[in-house]
Amino acid sequence: MLIPTSEVDAAYIIRNAASEGKRLAPCGGGTRAGFGNAVDAAETLSSRSLTGIVDYGPAEMVMTARAGTLVAEIEAILAENRQMMAFEPMDHRGIMGTHGASFGEPTIGGVFAANVSGPRRFVAGAARDSLLGIRFINGQGQAIRAGGRVMKNVTGLDLTKLLAGSHGTLGFLTEVTFRVLPVPQTAETIVISGLDDAAAAKAMAAAMALPVEVSGAAHLPASVKGRFLAGALPEGEATVLRLEGLAASVAVRAEKLTAVMEAFGPVYRLGLEESKELWREIRDVHPYADGTQKPLWRVSVAPSAGHQLVAALRLEAGIDAFYDWQGGLVWMRMEADPETELLRRYIRALGGGHATLMRASDAVRAETPAFEPLPDAVAALSARVKQKLDPAGIFSPGKMG
Repeated sequence: MLIPTSEVDAAYIIRNAASEGKRLAPCGGGTRAGFGNAVDAAETLSSRSLTGIVDYGPAEMVMTARAGTLVAEIEAILAENRQMMAFEPMDHRGIMGTHGASFGEPTIGGVFAANVSGPRRFVAGAARDSLLGIRFINGQGQAIRAGGRVMKNVTGLDLTKLLAGSHGTLGFLTEVTFRVLPVPQTAETIVISGLDDAAAAKAMAAAMALPVEVSGAAHLPASVKGRFLAGALPEGEATVLRLEGLAASVAVRAEKLTAVMEAFGPVYRLGLEESKELWREIRDVHPYADGTQKPLWRVSVAPSAGHQLVAALRLEAGIDAFYDWQGGLVWMRMEADPETELLRRYIRALGGGHATLMRASDAVRAETPAFEPLPDAVAALSARVKQKLDPAGIFSPGKMG
């Protein structure tokens, strides 16, 4: 593993690799190792020694950090000022099995390179929506700065947004600048018990239509419900709705939401600490952090289509699933075969979406495209961008197809 200690070192390594035709696999802490298509690279290039907070103005709610800075360190500093990353970056170590001495810890560069987000995604946006500026090394060993410390500092091709979600295939991130938000004073979760998947979709849609500012909406079927909060949720399936903000506001909104949701089923309410734990477990896909390599899909579809997709697949394959983002994000674990063609065929039939294979055995990964194939026009554009930023094709060849 190559571990540069400065941006200058990283640029030198990359220039040498480009001149020698040596392929590199950029990474942060390696906590998503095993994700994506198989990569043909001679060396791993890690940002884990590019650490430290460069600038942080709590009053401005903007932070700049080197890419290898640990997410835990950033969260601790933000917590001292009652601030947070609103997009709730998930920790992939549980589902990917990347705990232990062989792996590092989640880094802030890795979060933005993978465009990671959690349950608040549908109201706060993904990681890229909070990203203001970056520094990175392109495939020719040139250091490039894009964006700035304010949202309006965007002209021409938005490299900042382009690098977010590129998984290290376009450049090696060395520094990120992002905005943060205040931590809500309190939170409460409304739990509706006993709804099947279709009824839960209707209940969540009704909740989102109310002026109560729901910041989390998930449905936990009976097969997974017992794995949340150590089995402490009420009996039956659990449809969960989160409210956040000032205590007085949350109390009023919770009463309004409860009154409407009681028409769907029995309602139970969770306080702040239970809510925090529950949504952390939803964020980190706790039921499928099971130490196995059973194929795990992250499927994004229209909220009304999620339960239809699962119902159709269950007629033909062994699967387990739960829903986030009001049903628009389906975490789906297959019991045996990944059923790639079947899954993507049903997604197309239900109006389209995206299926990403998050985890599988090496044998399955070798045969199964991890990412949704791009339309021809988009693929051609992506290839041109790749050619401009990484003309020698040294960064993670094959990772994204």
